[in-house]
Amino acid sequence: MRILCVDDEPLMLKMLEMAVKEAKPDADITAFRKQAELLEEAKQNGCDIAFLDIHMRGMNGVELAKELKKVNPKMNIIFVTGFSEYKGDAMDMKASGYIMKPVTKEKVEAELEDLRFPIVPKSNALLKVQCFGNFDVFLPDGSHVKFERSRSKEVFAYLVHRHGSSCSTREIAAALFEDAPYDTKQQNYVQQLIHAMIKSLKAAGAEEAVTRSYNALAANPDVLDCDYYRFEELDAGAVNSYQNEYMSQYAWADFF
Repeated sequence: MRILCVDDEPLMLKMLEMAVKEAKPDADITAFRKQAELLEEAKQNGCDIAFLDIHMRGMNGVELAKELKKVNPKMNIIFVTGFSEYKGDAMDMKASGYIMKPVTKEKVEAELEDLRFPIVPKSNALLKVQCFGNFDVFLPDGSHVKFERSRSKEVFAYLVHRHGSSCSTREIAAALFEDAPYDTKQQNYVQQLIHAMIKSLKAAGAEEAVTRSYNALAANPDVLDCDYYRFEELDAGAVNSYQNEYMSQYAWADFF
C-alpha cells in the first residue's frame, strides 16, 4: 500500500506523517511539502491513498485532488484541514474521507477502515504474475516458477491473458500455433503441454491457479497477483508500471 501526504506547513506535515505511520506502519508512506512533487510521484510510481491538506498556498488540496484523479480515478483521497468551510468542496470531489486537524492516529485509522475504494491485499495469492514486459511467474517469496517446457509456460500465459475465461484445447492451439492445422497430432501435442503446465503448477503448490472443466481450462484470478489484472482495476502502481510492453515474447499477446 502506497500512501502520499502533503501539507505546506512543516509541523503540520510532520504530525500528519507520524499519525499515518502509527495507523499503518507496514505501508509505504512518503510526505511532501510541495504539491507538484506529490503529483509527480503519483504519476511515476502510483498511489493508493493520498492525504491532502486543503488550505495550501498555490494549488489547494481540492485542485490537487482533481489532478490526482486524472492519474487514477480510483485513488482514495482523504482531505485534511483546520477549516470546516472547505468540507463542501471536499465532498464534491467524492473524496474517500475528511479529517479535521489536529490529525491523530485514531482519526487516520477510522478513515482507512472506510475507504471509498477498498484496497484488497492479495494475501491469498499463490502466484505473482508479471505480464508487463516479458511474461513471468513467481512464487510469493519471489522465486521463479519452473515450467518443464517453454510452451507449457506459454499455455499458462494465454490463460492468464484470457482473465478467467474458459479456453478449449482448440482455442489454445489456435492462439499458439496460428497457421498450423488442428488435427489429431496437434490436439495431442497441446494436451501434452497442458499436462506439463499442470504438473509444474502442482510442483509449485499452485495447482489452483488453473481451473478445469470438460475440455476447457481457465486461469483463476482469485489466486493470482497479476499486474495486468491490477491495471484493469485502475491500480495506480500497475497503471504507471505499464511501458507499452505486454507479454513481449508472445506474438499473439495484444494488450486491450
